[in-house]
Amino acid sequence: MIVGALVLPHPPAAVPEIGYRDTECMQATEEAYRKAAGFAAAKAPETIVVSSPHALAYRDYFNISGGRTADGDFGKFRAPGVKFHVEYDTDFVGTLAGLCEKEHFPAGTDYDREPELDHGTMVPLYFIRKAYPDFKLVRIGLSGLSLREHYRLGQLIQETAQITGRRVLFLSSGDLSHCQKASGPYGYREEGPEYDRRIMEDLGGGHFGNLFAYPEGLLSKSMECGHRSFVIMAGALDQTAVKAEVLSHEAPFGVGYGVVTYTAAGEDPERNFLERFESDEKARVLNESRREDAYVALARKSAACWVRERRVLPLPEGLPDDMRKRKAGVFVSLHEDGQLRGCIGTIRPVQDSIAEEIVQNAISAASRDPRFEAVQEEELAYLEISVDVLGVPEEVLDASALDPQRYGVICSKGVKQGLLLPRLEGVDTVEEQIRIACRKAGLSPEEGGIRLQRFEVVRHEA
Repeated sequence: MIVGALVLPHPPAAVPEIGYRDTECMQATEEAYRKAAGFAAAKAPETIVVSSPHALAYRDYFNISGGRTADGDFGKFRAPGVKFHVEYDTDFVGTLAGLCEKEHFPAGTDYDREPELDHGTMVPLYFIRKAYPDFKLVRIGLSGLSLREHYRLGQLIQETAQITGRRVLFLSSGDLSHCQKASGPYGYREEGPEYDRRIMEDLGGGHFGNLFAYPEGLLSKSMECGHRSFVIMAGALDQTAVKAEVLSHEAPFGVGYGVVTYTAAGEDPERNFLERFESDEKARVLNESRREDAYVALARKSAACWVRERRVLPLPEGLPDDMRKRKAGVFVSLHEDGQLRGCIGTIRPVQDSIAEEIVQNAISAASRDPRFEAVQEEELAYLEISVDVLGVPEEVLDASALDPQRYGVICSKGVKQGLLLPRLEGVDTVEEQIRIACRKAGLSPEEGGIRLQRFEVVRHEA
């Protein structure tokens, strides 16, 4: 019942009432919008499901807009006269929310707090409704959850379309990189053009399995906007043959705009990209776990013992003397699908040995990191684990004595204290390192009286 899909950008400047002369700089995108609107009209969907990076988003939950109708306008972009009124497909929303609840999937309408339409939804609809106004809408935000969970949401959308019998067009709203020109909104980074080149190849070829393979560093440094939106779309087209057509790609203002259409062309069980990815990830993590040293192996066993049995792992026999006899601060970090899943540690030792420090901090990383829900048993097979054994922190007079590749940093003032480990992906400068550590402490890097300390670590990882 997913009859097709669209990838559309959402620059407000594309709307003539907003962009005026700017629209002359993006003629390829303007023409592609018109073709995409014609594509939507030809599919004659009863329902358009839109995933928007600017809809209400939560770190650990997908918001599905509730209610019967919604309104919006471009007032914040100096065009209040361009107004929108949409009718939601309440049956589709109710079925999808119920399916998510049944599957214990973190999505629904329970925390819908922003009824107004966002520009990530309105810009594409501005063009589509000119050619095809006769549809109901379902609007969904992104989340901070893994790419796997975004794909899974797409699968649930597909299942909902099958249950309701709706003719559904999926609209994946998303700009590409935001740092492709020095004059752009975020300046230039080499990762910007690299992301655009790579994503347009994958979207244009329908290579949805590749969407899982983008390093988190590339996604963050390119300052992309729509990747998770594209992954939801891929899930909605799971096991579906598609005919893809790239209508345009340009970056007139330093921000990438890509337009792609997808025609559903029947079932294709070989396009089960999530299933393949999960199988590959399990095999890769299992292979790496066989090379883990005693530090990482102990952290993995401790986390698994707690998640499965809610029991503290007794210290195994045969641990190295350094782990049994020496004390030190320890951080245990968990990653899943390339994303941080939990990280808890101690700056200075609070247990009687490094081994006991690892056991307790592995439990905390898996179950007590306030940024994440507790790790579930089915996630254990995907976890990559590292253990950092900290050296003694030392005072530094200024930032010139820091090096994010060699030293971790502690920023403190009064009772406020924030720590950042060294050699973290995406943290390449001292300024970034201090800014993040200060943010964790609730401090501003610009305020005076901040105490700086540095420390080295011995990192254990597969």
